[in-house]
Amino acid sequence: MEHARPLVIAHDEVMLDEILRVAAAVGCETQRAPDLLAARPRWPDAPLVLVDEQAVDGEVELPRRPGILLITKGAPDSRTWRRAFRAGVEGVVSLPEDESALASALADVVDGPGLSGGRIIGVLGGRGGAGASVLAAATALVACRTDPGGLLVDCDPLSGGIDALLGAENTEGLRWPELRPGAGRLSMPALLESLPEFRYRGLRLPFLSCHRNGDGPTGQGVAAVVEAGRRAGRTVVCDLPRHLDGPGLAVIARADLVIVVIPAEMRACLAARRVVKQLGDPSGRVRLVVRGPAPGDLEPSVAAGAIGLPLLTSMAVERQLDREIERGNFLPRPRGALMETARLIVERSQSTQVLAA
Repeated sequence: MEHARPLVIAHDEVMLDEILRVAAAVGCETQRAPDLLAARPRWPDAPLVLVDEQAVDGEVELPRRPGILLITKGAPDSRTWRRAFRAGVEGVVSLPEDESALASALADVVDGPGLSGGRIIGVLGGRGGAGASVLAAATALVACRTDPGGLLVDCDPLSGGIDALLGAENTEGLRWPELRPGAGRLSMPALLESLPEFRYRGLRLPFLSCHRNGDGPTGQGVAAVVEAGRRAGRTVVCDLPRHLDGPGLAVIARADLVIVVIPAEMRACLAARRVVKQLGDPSGRVRLVVRGPAPGDLEPSVAAGAIGLPLLTSMAVERQLDREIERGNFLPRPRGALMETARLIVERSQSTQVLAA
């Protein structure tokens, strides 16, 4: 629909090209008018109006309305501010300095009003080989049963790629080396169009994987992706490295729930204590999952006490699943221990009580 697109009124061709470039980057289609007079029929209903200085410098006056941005080259001077005031604009965006602000405004149009219910869950191992990636993938699959769904984000460039775990190395779509978002806003619809999907029993899970070659994600890139997912109402599940660098810390700073998973071994408890120190104050939103069997009969509650974390649950290992993953098949049993634990994690992430428990 024509009126559902931002209205661009720009006389300066260079400025117009810059606006259209930013719009394309966030997947936002626009409509154009050559001047304010021609814009009159579409003026009231466009979700956003972008005008340059030349466009507001004439004699034509249109009714004041919300959602007008004046786009300028460089820092605005006093004359520019007077034009902005006269035209009733809400803000002045200076390019290229404020490109992220323009991208955010356009992404808001694409995404529509932010949806409630978006959650960010981080999953990391208390020691190597604890099964954090498997649990993260299962949790994201469970989240796909809720509306509007889940998103699995691989934040560990040394893991070999979450796509390999899913058996989806050859599935088409962008991985982190090709997707290099900056610090600005991302449009979730545009992001979903570019990502691969993993399909399981009628569920469609979009995922963003690291790759065997190329760079891993940056902290800014991870922040942009998980915030886009949260704004879209999705449950974003992040597979985190044990050593928290920029990408991992970006998730921890935003997460509603952080899961630390360990095997039921005392040595794993000792390693997990060091991992937990990176998380800051863990009392509010960090929970422990203990994976059996316990070679030395270590009780899950004892492991939680040794680490200093509240215990969420314990779960049995699914050896058949391990064999299937080695064959390139991620096929957890729908009623198995792994998926039951994943369901509990999603339920807890949606409860405000987890933050106060």
